[in-house]
Amino acid sequence: MNQNVLVSRLQALGRHFPAVPLNQEKPAIRVAVTGAAGQIGSFLCNFIAQGRMFGPYTKVIMQLIELPPAEKLLKGLVMELKDGAYTCVQDIIPTTDPSVGFKDADVCVLVGARPRGPGMERSDLLQANAKIFQAQGAAINAVAKKTVKVCVVGNPANTNALICSHYAPTIPK
Repeated sequence: MNQNVLVSRLQALGRHFPAVPLNQEKPAIRVAVTGAAGQIGSFLCNFIAQGRMFGPYTKVIMQLIELPPAEKLLKGLVMELKDGAYTCVQDIIPTTDPSVGFKDADVCVLVGARPRGPGMERSDLLQANAKIFQAQGAAINAVAKKTVKVCVVGNPANTNALICSHYAPTIPK
């Protein structure tokens, strides 16, 4: 068997999508994910890398944002994504700085939020998350593209989305 045929067959194993037809190539989009090293965030990152969020023919530049205490976990996620050799991933930018993570982002998925702890009242949770989403909204407003699309996942999502939106006044609603 020809060496090139064997290599191409091996590369095709395990791939869910065919190679990108030349006429369907699109420019890469920048996707910022907060809380990327968490349980939901890491699953979502693999989902995006597989091409299941933006399609199999759209390259992504993944800008993964995490808190400094979770930096080691973030490095582990980056290794997993690189080991996966996903064809949709053009680049991965891990960071703990929101200004770097949201820079020129086309899409922001805000997963990172403080979970409700034992004995914590709802008002305590809202106050803690208000600070997080205030900072994220300000960073998005300062460095993301003005055409950015933002999806808030962290609960309570509706309140967190409103706070984020309030601190990103130049981003169209």
